[in-house]
Amino acid sequence: MSSLPPAASKPARTYHHGDLRNALIDAGLAALEVHDASELSLRALARDLGVSANAVYRHFADKNALLAALAAEGFRRFAQAQHLAHQAGQGDAAVTGLAYVQFAQRHPALFRLMFGRFTRTCVEPTLQESAMAAFEQLLTHSRSPTAPGGRDAPVDEATLMRALARWSLVHGLSHLLLEGQLSLFGPPSPSSATTVDASALIQAVLQASGLADTPPAQAPSITPDPARR
Repeated sequence: MSSLPPAASKPARTYHHGDLRNALIDAGLAALEVHDASELSLRALARDLGVSANAVYRHFADKNALLAALAAEGFRRFAQAQHLAHQAGQGDAAVTGLAYVQFAQRHPALFRLMFGRFTRTCVEPTLQESAMAAFEQLLTHSRSPTAPGGRDAPVDEATLMRALARWSLVHGLSHLLLEGQLSLFGPPSPSSATTVDASALIQAVLQASGLADTPPAQAPSITPDPARR
C-alpha cells in the first residue's frame, strides 16, 4: 500500500532550506494525518521533499528512528496543549480532559503511535524524556491545591493515584470515542476530518468518578494545537 498522500497534496519538490531533519519530522507528522504509522516510508518522504534516500538516512538510520522523533514531537505538542488547557480552565480537570480527547481526535494516528507499544518498547532517549515530561506535567496538575504546600508540594502517593485515575479515564474515553464505541450515547464516531465536541460527556464522566474539580458546566472553548517547536 502506498504511503503517499494523493498527488495533488504532495509538497513541491523544492527542498532548499538545509534543515532536513526537521523537514522530515514535519513531513512525517503531515503524513500521519492521512496514514497510519505502519504506512510511513522514509523513501516516500524523501521523494516528497525532493531529496535522495541517502540524505534521509544521514538523519534517521531507519523507520523506527523517524517514528521515535515523530512520537517525541507529538508528546511535546501534547504537553503544550495540556498546559494551555490547564491555564484556560484554571486547573479544572474537565477542561484538561477535554483537551486530551480533542488531541486524540485531531491526531488519531499520532496519538496511537505515542501511546502504543512502540513508545513502551523504544529506548530512544529523546522519546522517553518527552513522554516522561508529559507525565510529570500531569503529576503537577494533579496536586491538590488544598494540600500542605499546594501545587508546589512534593508528589505523594495520593497525587500519583489521582493522576493515574484521571489519565486512565480520559485515555480510555479517547479510545472509545476514536473507535466509535460511544456513538449510541451521544457523540458520533469522529471521521478523519471531524472533531467531536465531547465536553459534556467528559465532564459527566469526571464528575461521576469524583475527579472533577468543579460541578458540571460548559467547558470553555479550547483549540490548543500550538506552533511547532
